Amino acid sequence: MGTPDFAVAILQEIIAQKFEVVGVVTAPDKPAGRGRKLKASAVKEYALQKELNIYQPTNLKSDSFEADLQKMNPNLIVVVAFRMLPKKVWSFPEFGTFNLHASLLPDYRGAAPIHWAVINNEDTTGVTTFFIDDEIDTGEIILSKSVQIEKEETTGEVYIKLMNIGKVAVTETLELIKINGNKVGTSPQNKKEKYKEAPKLNRENTKIDWTLSGDQIVNLIRGLCPFPLAWSKLENNGQKLVCKFYKATYQRANHNKKPGEINKLNKRIYIACADGYILPEELKLEGKKKMSMTELLNGYTFEDSALFS
Repeated sequence: MGTPDFAVAILQEIIAQKFEVVGVVTAPDKPAGRGRKLKASAVKEYALQKELNIYQPTNLKSDSFEADLQKMNPNLIVVVAFRMLPKKVWSFPEFGTFNLHASLLPDYRGAAPIHWAVINNEDTTGVTTFFIDDEIDTGEIILSKSVQIEKEETTGEVYIKLMNIGKVAVTETLELIKINGNKVGTSPQNKKEKYKEAPKLNRENTKIDWTLSGDQIVNLIRGLCPFPLAWSKLENNGQKLVCKFYKATYQRANHNKKPGEINKLNKRIYIACADGYILPEELKLEGKKKMSMTELLNGYTFEDSALFS
């Protein structure tokens, strides 16, 4: 069960390692692009190539999906980047249902674990396989594998690392269950203690707060790149435009500027933050394509009173 390309890589490896896939469950086709034509998920597109049985339930609790499940009769379900399952689904197989989560549980339970690990400037993250239970990302851990996050890596780069190590984690988990069945060793998670969280990304928590330190802002920008991108409103020349940031650096400095105020120097702009300046390197201004700061300044003028807010 899965939807994005992250899940495709796992499915490819499951097939490569000769495990039998009796069915693939993925999201229904959704309108996309300017024409709003229906688009299949990455998992569906791959499953079609491999001529696998595909199921796209809108309601996982429905009688029709229950009938599909009985028809497939899986002895194990593998979940990668899908949605929350009702108990009658995850408890159906003889050997249960396990999920691949892109963090070192119990830290970063939730919808955006890769993003938050980078935003919080972690130097290590990883993947965890665990048996699904009634709560979100709290089931008994089967195994985990870790990777380093380098200082300037973006979420997109860490995503690739975790996708590659995730393939190994899933197939090793499958081998453990193949050998040990229901007696595979697990470690329970502490459900009472508070751990680092990975809440869903929204317009509020992706907006840049220029009163923060330079390090915090740069980490937010790399943690939200390439999607959904950190953003701020630019007030310039009587206009208010949304600006999205792909890459930036930070320069520590003392100043008396307001947060978000701009300095222009040597064909660069310096945006004031709590303890210095943010130097945008790649960004996208509303109505324009993604470009380097140099490219933008070739055709766009920042007034002296311009302000990011």
